[in-house]
Order: sequence, then C-alpha cells, then structure tokens
Amino acid sequence: MRALLLLSAAAALAAGPALAAQSVALRAAPSDEDGRITLGELFDGAGRAGAVVVATINPGASAVLDAARVQQVALAHGLSWSNPSGLRRVIVRPGGAVAAQGGGGAVEALTYVRSLATGELVGPEDLAWTKVVAAPAGAPRDANAVIGKAAKRPLRAGAAVNLADVSTPQVIKKDDIVSVSYSASGVSLMLQAKALQGAAAGETLNVVNPSSKRIIQVVATGPAEAAVGPASIQYRAQAGAYLALR
Repeated sequence: MRALLLLSAAAALAAGPALAAQSVALRAAPSDEDGRITLGELFDGAGRAGAVVVATINPGASAVLDAARVQQVALAHGLSWSNPSGLRRVIVRPGGAVAAQGGGGAVEALTYVRSLATGELVGPEDLAWTKVVAAPAGAPRDANAVIGKAAKRPLRAGAAVNLADVSTPQVIKKDDIVSVSYSASGVSLMLQAKALQGAAAGETLNVVNPSSKRIIQVVATGPAEAAVGPASIQYRAQAGAYLALR
C-alpha cells in the first residue's frame, strides 16, 4: 500500500508541470531586433516566461531554430505549444530598424553562423538568413536542404551556403572493415570485408573479401555495415524514397 501511495505521489509530481503548462500559439511571423531570441518573440501570451532567451544570433540576421527544441524550452518554462502544423523549423527574421540594414540591392541568403570542418554535420543552429551582396548559384531556398548534411570542405562563418558545399554523410569510409550480410530464403550469411571506397547510407560501394580477394558490390546500410542480395535492393529503394522526401 505504501509503495502504491509513493508511486501515485511521484506520478502526480511528474504530471504537475504538464498540467500547469499554459497553452500558447506561435506568432505568425516571429522576429527579433537585438540578437536575443526570447519566448515572448516566438509565442503570443508568453507572460512572465517571455523574457527567457531561446537562442542568440548576430543582430540583423535571421535564425533557423529546431521546432522540437523550441517546444522543449517552452514547456520547461510552463508554456505548452502543440505545434499543430507539424513544423520542423522555426524561422525568426530580423525586425525593427535592424531589418532595414543591408539594403542597396542586397539579397537574403542562408549563411553559416560558425566555421565548420570537413565532415562536420550542419545543424539548424549553424545557419542564419542574412543579407548578402550576391547569393551563389547553388544557394538553397530551404534550410532543410542542408541540415543534417556533412561539409565537403572547410566552411567559413559568414559565408553564403552553397548546395555544392555539403553532401549526405558517409557511414562507411575507405579502408573501413565492414560487416556484410546476406539474407534470402531463410539463409543468412555474414562476412567481414574491407571497403574500397566511402559511401552514404543507401549508396553502393565495392568491398574486398580478405580471404578470397574477391571484390563484391554491396549497399551501405549503416556505420561499417552493408548488405548484399535481395535485402540490399530493398534497403536502397527505401533510402532513396527517404531522401526524396527531405
């Protein structure tokens, strides 16, 4: 009985913040003037939690915020945002006098907030919409086109984003020892092979069997993992469909 009471009390305490959370709605066009993005600038009716800083950026730049992260910060400060539209990113643009800076024919483009080394993954916090003199031919219109991708070369903070800068991150690198699986008609086999090239998930690559020296074409399925046979064809199709939806 005592254990049951303790569990009930713990559940009540855990549910307390959620029950007390105030429902709020995301502003139609969130904006910021001083580089300190607050809950009050993101949500209508934020009340005393409105002063809580969610992110900091350079004044005059736009920010690309992860919607799930914004939702977590809001809930931690008593605000419940249901995200009815299922947003993945929240764009905060410069407002007030700051928004008027950078005129003279400048255009708005995605830029890197920080410098990235080769192979680093691009996150929402690494990007901002900024006024630039000219955008590159490969400038993306949507931040989702580069978020989660890997830098193909060192990228400088403040530079405009070019789709040619990034690629799908590799899960297998050249000379990695790869576990290759085969499964068909109830038969499952596994062997260790050496990668002759790098590949992202869903891409094909050649590996060599150290014992037989035979070169096999496989499909990368995960870090140091690949498949051959019917399973590889299915995985490649699924990976292609996923990338097409992004």
